[in-house]
Amino acid sequence: PTPVLFNPTPVRSNPTPVLFNPTPVRSKETPVLFNPTPVYFNFSSQSNRVYQTDSKPKLKRSQSFGMSSASGIKQILLEWCRSKTIGYKNIDIQNFSSSWSDGMAFCALVHSFFPLEFDYNALNPANRRQNLQTAFTIAEQQADCLRLIEVDDMLDMGDKPDPMCVFTYVQSLYNHLKKFE
Repeated sequence: PTPVLFNPTPVRSNPTPVLFNPTPVRSKETPVLFNPTPVYFNFSSQSNRVYQTDSKPKLKRSQSFGMSSASGIKQILLEWCRSKTIGYKNIDIQNFSSSWSDGMAFCALVHSFFPLEFDYNALNPANRRQNLQTAFTIAEQQADCLRLIEVDDMLDMGDKPDPMCVFTYVQSLYNHLKKFE
């Protein structure tokens, strides 16, 4: 197919085209949890012109790019976490806050991919610091997943950590751990 060039700025006498793919390629088996494709709204009709390589301008309306809603993405991610932690004791993943506060869900998720790295059955839900430290360290060492949450921050948040912080880190875990499935 012919690449489509897109210029998100108002049309000038000599516009600088930017390569743009209006239909990202995705498989149905792997949900995309982060789509870096920018979505532009409220353009004037001049800034919505799309130039193809044959230089015939066409007016193109904005598209949804097939992006899922935020709640749909969260549900997909929660289901993935549940599927990876089936059979692990002390796990009940219902949300991106209290379900993760003691570190056991993080440990179960990481352990499901790297079972030889630590003994999950030796963990205690009351020892939050050790659980969080174990999960974050193994995820960083084995899956190259950066610590987007610090152990002390999780401990400071108590029994109800910030859902967006947890969601962001779990999303990062998903993106790094999927390579090991």
